[in-house]
This record gives sequence, C-alpha cells and structure tokens, in this order.
Amino acid sequence: MVRQLKFHERKLMKKVDLYNWNSNLREATVMRRYQIRREEYTKYNTLVGKVVMLVNKIKDLPPNDPFRAKITSQLLSKLYNSGLISQTHSLAPASALSVSAVCRRRLPVVMVRLRMAENLKAAVDMVEHGHVRVGPNLVTDPAFHVTRSMEDYVTFASEKMRKTIARYNDKLDDF
Repeated sequence: MVRQLKFHERKLMKKVDLYNWNSNLREATVMRRYQIRREEYTKYNTLVGKVVMLVNKIKDLPPNDPFRAKITSQLLSKLYNSGLISQTHSLAPASALSVSAVCRRRLPVVMVRLRMAENLKAAVDMVEHGHVRVGPNLVTDPAFHVTRSMEDYVTFASEKMRKTIARYNDKLDDF
C-alpha cells in the first residue's frame, strides 16, 4: 500500500514528467551555466540544428557553383554579425555551432563579459528590473540577443545606477 501524496508533493509532480524523462548531461550543464529554462534550451537547440542542417545542404552543392558561394557568404556574414561564429572564411565554424554559442550572446552574459555585472544572476536581475538599455531601448528580457554591432551600446538605464557601479569599480569621476 502506497501513501497518498501531500499537496506540495503533487504540485511538484506536475512539473516532472517521469514517463518521458531524458537525462541529458550536456543540456543540464548549459542550462545551469547560462541560467536558462528548458524551453529556451530546446528553442536554441532547434535553431542550431537548422543552421547545421543548412550548412550540410550547402556542403552537398558542387564547390564551384555560384549559388553555393552566394549562399555561403550570406550565411557566414549573418552568423558573424550575430556573434555566433568568429570567422567568415569557411563553413567549418558554422557546422560546429552549439547552443552555448547562442547563449553567450544573451544580454546578461554579455553584461558579465563587459564587467557591467559581477555574476550572471546579478545581470539577470538588472535586466529584469529594467536597469539596462541597449541603444535607446530599455530591455527587460534576459533572452535578448546582442549582436556584435549592438554590443557597444549596452549601458545602464539610469544615471544613478551608472554612478553607483562606477563608484563600486573606483572609476567615479567627481568633476
């Protein structure tokens, strides 16, 4: 005889699907490192899968085909401008694209890399509370994708926040 589940146990069981449980260590590692939810991970994974599938289809075309050269240059420039690959001379980096590369272009991760926040959790909180501006737009979504051209325009929304961070980093100019 098995006891009945308590209320909080039933509530937790609604969130866990034991029938379709799939233990994927890589998925858990990426989700924990970049603080994303499973839905976001699956969206990024399908995006990466489609890009890799497109790269493989491009590779199947004849090497001297002008259409292949045109599509390859367009795809590589798009991926480079998005910040997903670091070079544009071959399809090799595009075929090795990963979910981590997509996650590294999220706004909180870029903020940590630019030393605007001490850690990822603090960066996520700043974005969600509306303290971050990308260009003229106030951003409250931590899943915001920052391209290479927008990276220079990530700033704090208020002057008070900017002064507090500068004082913390000992870079405050009193004049």
